[in-house]
Parts: sequence; C-alpha cells; structure tokens
Amino acid sequence: MNNNYDKIAGHYDTLSRLVFFKSQVNAQINQLQHIPENSSVLIVGGGTGWILEELAKIYTGGLKIVYVEISAKMTVLSQKRNYKDNQIEFMDVGIEDFKTDVLFDVILTPFLFDNFAEQRAAKVFGQLNEYLKKDGLWFLVDFSLNKINGNWWKWLLLKSMYNFFKLMGIVEADKLIDMVPYFFKADYLIVEERLYYGGFIKATIFRK
Repeated sequence: MNNNYDKIAGHYDTLSRLVFFKSQVNAQINQLQHIPENSSVLIVGGGTGWILEELAKIYTGGLKIVYVEISAKMTVLSQKRNYKDNQIEFMDVGIEDFKTDVLFDVILTPFLFDNFAEQRAAKVFGQLNEYLKKDGLWFLVDFSLNKINGNWWKWLLLKSMYNFFKLMGIVEADKLIDMVPYFFKADYLIVEERLYYGGFIKATIFRK
C-alpha cells in the first residue's frame, strides 16, 4: 500500500466533486494568487493536474514547476493539461524517492499528508522543509477535524473515506495527522488561513 491512486485516476476528480462539490478545488485555487511571478514551485501529489491550468490562468509563463506524483496514470493526465508557457518537470515518483538540490520559492501539498501514517508524515515534512527557501511559502490544504459546525459528521465522513481507500488498497493512513504543530516547531508563520465545507477542509499558507 503506497498511497498510489492509479486505480481511480480517471474517476478521482468526479468522485471528489460528488462529495465535496468544488470545496477541494476552491481551497487550492484561492491560494494561488499568493504565488509570486517567476517562482520556482514544487507541487507534491497534484493528482490529475487541473491545478496547472489554474496556475496558467494567473501566469501564462515564467513559473518553473516540478510536479511530483506517484501515480503514473495521474501523471499522464497531468501532462495533457494546458499549462501554457510555464516550465513543468514531471516526476513520476513517490515524494520519499524524490531528491533535488533545488530550493523552491513555493511548495504546494494539496491533500498529501492525509495519506500518511504519522512517522512517514513527519519524515516527508522534514524532507520538504529542506527544499523550501527561507521566506518561502508552503501551501497546505487538507482535511481538518476542528470543532466548527460540529465534529461528529466530519469524523464519520473521514472514517468512511479511509475505509473506502483501505478497501481499494490505496492509502496507508487510518487517521488524520495534524500537521500544524510541525510547522510551528520549524518556526513557520501563518500568512493566511481559510476554511471550507463547514470547516472540514482547511487551507493554510505558511511562510518559512
């Protein structure tokens, strides 16, 4: 079980929108305006690549993007996107196997850490922290079990999601890891935080 979504790559966006409508999309789109022009950007777990087209709506060129996605089928879908004149390097590997000497201005991890058990989540955080420049921005979008609008339905929905993905043999995690303490321990500051879908989805921009 290696957090690989090949089995549902062709249906992932549809399934996501059936459950969350456009909340998962909006949580990511609304962060993109904070990306400076001509940035070097690392996207980890970008899925089908629709985010590349949204970035191209803001900047038709000038971005240097490294796109790390473990699912080969997701990567193929991403390569077909219209990202205009932005420079994209597609890496079909798990993030743990991705190595680089490049320091990035921006890191995007959309719904990445909810796939990992805590030990692996901590390891991946430490790895990505090394790849981000000082004063760089880290866009974290993930599920959140906060107490806004009640916790019971969020817990129930999250449990159902994990059970489904376990049944499909897709993810290793069976509970949600709160990543915010890792950022605070590494001296990140919150630039912006927004909640979506009744507070179940949280989008946070951190500055290193």
